[in-house]
Amino acid sequence: MKIWVDADACPNLIKTVLFRVAQKRQLELLLVANQSIAAPPSRYIKSIRVSGGFDVADDYIVEHLLAGDLAITGDIPLAAKIVAKQGFVINPRGEAYTVENIGEKLAMRDFMEGLRDNGLASGGAAAMAAKDVQNFANALDRFLAARQI
Repeated sequence: MKIWVDADACPNLIKTVLFRVAQKRQLELLLVANQSIAAPPSRYIKSIRVSGGFDVADDYIVEHLLAGDLAITGDIPLAAKIVAKQGFVINPRGEAYTVENIGEKLAMRDFMEGLRDNGLASGGAAAMAAKDVQNFANALDRFLAARQI
């Protein structure tokens, strides 16, 4: 199993958690972005820089991810593609996107986007808090423990 990270938007605090987990559990961690992403020297951690452009990093992840791999992303359309490939997804706040909930998440995302486009809603997610980082670390630990990794 590999862990794929949609690294362009992944908070640094979450990457730090992932770096520790990859090293401790000897898991391959792949950071995919269209810019250089700093990563500690490790045989388990690889930074993959793709060309700039809309969804190029997302497309790379979808193309290379295998069933059973884990992806870290808050991008719901990307998560839907990964779930369709039988991959697993955890967002940076520790919420899992699954076959059971991804349709609802996509519908809500599209609904909110429509409201924002029409000036009926504004803003986005709250800033990342320490509790969010802990929720992510706990979700990742549960995921790995369930698979005895």
